[in-house]
Amino acid sequence: MKYISTRGQSPAQSFSEILLGGLAPDGGLYLPETYPHFSAEDLTQMRGMNYRELAFAVLSRFATDIPATDLKAIIDKTYTAEVYCNVRDGENAEDITPLHTLEPDLHLLCLSNGPTIAFKDIAMQLLGNLFEYVLAKAGQGINILGATSGDTGSSAEYAMRGKHGVNVFMLSPHGKMSRFQTAQMFSLQDANIFNIAVNGVFDDCQDIVKAVSNDHAFKAANKIGAVNSINWGRVAAQIVYYFKGYFAATDSNAQQVSFAVPSGNFGNVCAGHIARMMGLPIKHLVVATNENDVLDEFFRTGVYRPRGAANTYHTSSPSMDISKASNFERFVFDLVGRDGDKVRGLWNEVDNGGAFDLNADGVFAQVPAFGFQSGVSSHTHRMQTIRQTFETYGVMIDTHTADGLKVALEQREVGVPMLVLETALPAKFEDSIREALGRDPVRPASMNDLESLPQRFDVMDADVDAIKQFIVTKTA
Repeated sequence: MKYISTRGQSPAQSFSEILLGGLAPDGGLYLPETYPHFSAEDLTQMRGMNYRELAFAVLSRFATDIPATDLKAIIDKTYTAEVYCNVRDGENAEDITPLHTLEPDLHLLCLSNGPTIAFKDIAMQLLGNLFEYVLAKAGQGINILGATSGDTGSSAEYAMRGKHGVNVFMLSPHGKMSRFQTAQMFSLQDANIFNIAVNGVFDDCQDIVKAVSNDHAFKAANKIGAVNSINWGRVAAQIVYYFKGYFAATDSNAQQVSFAVPSGNFGNVCAGHIARMMGLPIKHLVVATNENDVLDEFFRTGVYRPRGAANTYHTSSPSMDISKASNFERFVFDLVGRDGDKVRGLWNEVDNGGAFDLNADGVFAQVPAFGFQSGVSSHTHRMQTIRQTFETYGVMIDTHTADGLKVALEQREVGVPMLVLETALPAKFEDSIREALGRDPVRPASMNDLESLPQRFDVMDADVDAIKQFIVTKTA
């Protein structure tokens, strides 16, 4: 399996060759040359597999340059009940991503059982073990540069802390994460973890990561890698739980399901798109946004209009406070028939602060064939959904999952199971839970005193050159 850039001007490379990086040299994102396809017979064989077996069945199609025995060992080391132990009462940690049924044909796919109680642990724990394996094989080190709006940063840091040959430089918007999220990252004292609080919003952090990645000389000289959702390894790992959720919610491969996915950077739902392209019987992928509704605007109108920092709202679902969806480029690449020249032209407009409209040449009319729907949730909706879910089902959900559930209920169809992807446990967002329910969420015991721990971070302006110098200084 070889990987190509969405912008069509980078040479095809193997899984291991693209694993440690982020953007392709031409500024695009990597995707497989072709998607592997699972037949009805394949799906029948996969039904009943546990999570580790499913992960190997899926990931072995993508990581073809890693010996099967090595890949299986990495997967088996990653997906254990000991790592994914933060389950709700009555759930089985061995399932890794248990399905929690709210009512017939309405489910939560519980993805937040990992060490940082966010769905990003599912992919990031695997990525940490893959990085360590590939680096050891090559005898190299790496400096990971990432941006986070809340959950990616802690998941990456907990996956990479103490890893030999790995330093992590994580950018986050100063003062715009929840206290829990902030403490989870900044309280880490590991010598290989560097937290940088940037004066700005998430998109400023993400723009810095892209700018550094596009400085090929600096990237090579300083061994810069990426763990943000632009990293293909993360997207590949997320594909697995769509298969797991599908099998858990159905009795036969003749059935279709829909997934509702809280969306900011489009990475989570992009994995669902790829699972659908691989033959998983998904009817609809429902993109749920908060007030930063750039993606909903596209799926309603065909116009993709990213917004600047001044027009990006700070909301009670802060991990979705994103107005430039990095992984959206991967879907558009498929939508325009994998035309790299076309994608390069579209993103030239975006990178220069503009927008693009896919109505003129009929491309937008093809979107329904890919199963996408969308909707928007506001703070009021979040509070209502959290209250109603707790009162009706006795289940406490976080604000981002509430966005997904609100839109899922609007798009739900009779006879089609709807799976809402849980994004985090409510403990991460205590202020919002207290506002909605008048009570505090339960925390895992190991996290009870998190905010009281000493914090270690640096505050910096959104200055690419300053960030580069910081990396050079800390790794000298």
